[in-house]
Amino acid sequence: MDTRNYRLLIEYDGTRYHGWQRQTRDRTVQGAIETALKTMIGEEVTLIGSGRTDAGVHALGQVANFRCAANLAPQAFQAGLNSLLDDDIVICACELVNDAFHARYDSRAKTYRYTILNRPLPQALGRQYAWHIRKALDLNAMRKAAAHIVGTHDFKAFEGTGSPRSHTTRKVQRAEWMRQEPDRLHFEIEADGFLRYMVRNLVGTLIDVGLGKKSVDDFLTILQSRDRSQASATAPPQGLFLVSVKY
Repeated sequence: MDTRNYRLLIEYDGTRYHGWQRQTRDRTVQGAIETALKTMIGEEVTLIGSGRTDAGVHALGQVANFRCAANLAPQAFQAGLNSLLDDDIVICACELVNDAFHARYDSRAKTYRYTILNRPLPQALGRQYAWHIRKALDLNAMRKAAAHIVGTHDFKAFEGTGSPRSHTTRKVQRAEWMRQEPDRLHFEIEADGFLRYMVRNLVGTLIDVGLGKKSVDDFLTILQSRDRSQASATAPPQGLFLVSVKY
């Protein structure tokens, strides 16, 4: 049976989901979209994402593809899925792509953004999209530490425990802190790939540099150690966004 290959660009609020990857019992983004696709075309479809996001993590530009025999226009899939999905998942684009396209294996780089609310008072609105840090942060020290990330390094010290890979070396093209508002900081990082919890573990350690609990030299020592126990606690998920995927 002939099938067609469709690519989706997806935005989602991960607050109510146990991450991207389909699970038997818990609600996930992949599972919700696959269920909507089955409702539309009456067949089981496997959605291939560019990568997994963890529970509570959001996406502005997740990319996924699926193959099916249904001969529907991409616009029909986009409209149909958006009518079936809850408001916290939006299909921003749908297009036909060549048969060889694979959202995960063809990915060349991803960009993540982590948001910090840095002020004494928390916020009532938007609290699910930032990590609240009450004490003032030394942005200059955090920028100096983040500069050590750029380039090709072994990020074993920032990998989640119990998630071994064939290797833990990744190439980071960009890692920078930006002050968007007087009380809001963004950390953006672009790399050819990421280990599980890598961004959140980096942020947790960089925040300790900003709080004066660790020095810039300490951060470099941790990076070179390949020892997860030397790095800081994992930053909470709600401040993290998958911004874009490059092909």
